[in-house]
Amino acid sequence: MIIDTHCHLDNKQYYEDVDAVIKNALDHNVKGFLIPGADFNDLPQAIKLAEKYDEVFFAVGIHPYDIHMYDEKVLEEYINHPKCIAVGECGLDYFRLPEDEEEKKANIAKQKEVFIAQIEFAKKVNKPLIVHVREASNDSKQILIDYDTKQVGGVLHCYNASEHLLPLAEHNFYFGIGGVLTFKNAKKLIEVLPKIPKDKLIIETDGPYLTPHPFRGKRNEPYYTVFVADKMAELLEMTREEIDNLTTKNAIKLFKEFSSLS
Repeated sequence: MIIDTHCHLDNKQYYEDVDAVIKNALDHNVKGFLIPGADFNDLPQAIKLAEKYDEVFFAVGIHPYDIHMYDEKVLEEYINHPKCIAVGECGLDYFRLPEDEEEKKANIAKQKEVFIAQIEFAKKVNKPLIVHVREASNDSKQILIDYDTKQVGGVLHCYNASEHLLPLAEHNFYFGIGGVLTFKNAKKLIEVLPKIPKDKLIIETDGPYLTPHPFRGKRNEPYYTVFVADKMAELLEMTREEIDNLTTKNAIKLFKEFSSLS
């Protein structure tokens, strides 16, 4: 079985056919789903799906693009829901910073403030982190080490192939591998993949985004994790069954609630 450790099933792109999307994934041996918390406005849909399906879990957090919305009271409201199993996705994203130098500095400072707040919250409630890192590897790594996140661990969602982040494996962090691995221009990730400790590899889609080959350009969905698993098996010279078993075992180690599905 495969666990999709990061799929935005609460996204509006799934509203019309989410039940069919989940059924299709289940029919293809994708037996677990984690909806990350990125936007508080999507939480009602995430909870609705988690309460409807045993296989669906969710997280609560704020994406770095939405730091202006951060409110710890919202996290406190949802974190004790039995299907809420992680904090995030939170982190740093320097891809779309303001051009004005002062605004840029202020944005980075605010991103760090909100990221650290969510780290401290995760430690308080003893839940793993879902971490978003884009063009911010140095600062992200330093914050995760400085704030002693090893006790809760987490996943580097959509791992960006930065070797600078590899030492975080020793701090109880896993590496989320998705559709990018199948892209023709994924040379760096393909090179780095064998360097990731095998006991720290997990699979994700980031659906509806980053759809793997051969469906690139279309809406991504959990079923497509099978193409990521195929590519991972090819690159690591393992069988598909070995990859499925390995990544599922790892996902259960990080997100213990998934053990109810195995």
